Amino acid sequence: MAENPTGPSEADTASGAVADPAAPRPGGPLPGDGESIVIPPSILKQQAGWAAPGQSAPVAPGLKPEEPQVFASTVRKQDFSEADYENVSSGGKLGVVLGVVLAVLLVGSGVGLYVVTKGQDSKSTKAADSATSAPSAPAQPSAPPVPPIKTDAKVLPEISGDFGKKATITLPQGQSDGSFVVKAVSEGDGAKADKGSWITADFTLKDWTTGKDIQGSYDSGQPQLFQAGLGKLIPALDASVVGHKAGSRLLVVAPPAAAFGDQGNPQLGLGAKDDLVMVVDIQRVSAPNARVSGDVTPPPADFPAVKDNGAKADDITPPANVTDPTDLKTAVLIQGKGPKVASGEKVVVQYTGALLKDGKKFDSSLDRGSAFSFVTGGGSVIEGWDKGVVGQNVGSRIELVIPAAMAYKDQAQNGIPANSSLVFVIDILDAGVGSPDAG
Repeated sequence: MAENPTGPSEADTASGAVADPAAPRPGGPLPGDGESIVIPPSILKQQAGWAAPGQSAPVAPGLKPEEPQVFASTVRKQDFSEADYENVSSGGKLGVVLGVVLAVLLVGSGVGLYVVTKGQDSKSTKAADSATSAPSAPAQPSAPPVPPIKTDAKVLPEISGDFGKKATITLPQGQSDGSFVVKAVSEGDGAKADKGSWITADFTLKDWTTGKDIQGSYDSGQPQLFQAGLGKLIPALDASVVGHKAGSRLLVVAPPAAAFGDQGNPQLGLGAKDDLVMVVDIQRVSAPNARVSGDVTPPPADFPAVKDNGAKADDITPPANVTDPTDLKTAVLIQGKGPKVASGEKVVVQYTGALLKDGKKFDSSLDRGSAFSFVTGGGSVIEGWDKGVVGQNVGSRIELVIPAAMAYKDQAQNGIPANSSLVFVIDILDAGVGSPDAG
């Protein structure tokens, strides 16, 4: 399910965000497909934007004081989504990306590291601003070249502790030699992370130069979910996990060029010349075309039958004389063993959607070989999805029979007539605290 032109309006994750090295690297607009992060005003006031230190960050033109600001916009440009499942009422807030600066979002008990994009209301606004900008306006920061990854160096921090728990990082005498190091402390035996894979990871962070600890995901107990290898995260995370398997613990030593560039990150406490030490625990890996597995339980007799076609879209066959439901109906076809999906979490799914009246397929992520992600509970998807997915276990396959009142009501969509009841078969691949969306 592709995003609509403005992207889903993701829920405020202020209550559950963690320290996040999954940040787009500085140096310019983010390339490729992706999504957006919405940051509430209460957090925006704390951030480093275009303002100088000690000054308040400016509010984007047209943004009301209590509206959320949009960060890290990398929305796929297209006229409509395959079935337009996203709630399109929030359209037009992303606007045109004018510039990128480095910001640190102090959220909850941790720190999220994101690139800020300033949104304008229209192309005409962009043109007007360009015409009136002072010649001395600060230029976009340029990204220094990222050094090649090494698997070792003369001196490295020592790592102790068990996988799945906060690591202890013991720094050696002397400083780093500037190498970008990714070294496996222990190798897992799970699925391998490739380019585009969805990763759930925990991490422990430390500033090698100053010796100071930085809050990581273990401090809040909430791992981070992101898509790897697409060049949209800081290389310290984006490049480090690719090629390693779920269950692996990695030591990452990142010089500024592999982290936040020559600007450093003052709010995080990283200076322009500071080296970042990360211990990354890869908890789960899901390929873009992954499906869940397990014992299949047939749906109840009044549900449409489902034929699993593997990597292809499921066949959905409604029962004879099927009638439109008045309420959402849910059946669990495969019971997952992962954590339950909470409202406000980012979820990665595969899905097939069909009309209830005749089983005609109108869309499937499996046809594109690319899982879809969204944030639950924020109205970024139709009501039937929001209510049907929350509370289910990661690793589950569910079937949702959704009345028109919880879908598109009397509004026809691409391939969906007005007042249509819908059927979705959804594989819940993963869920967790969303990154700035690499994907």
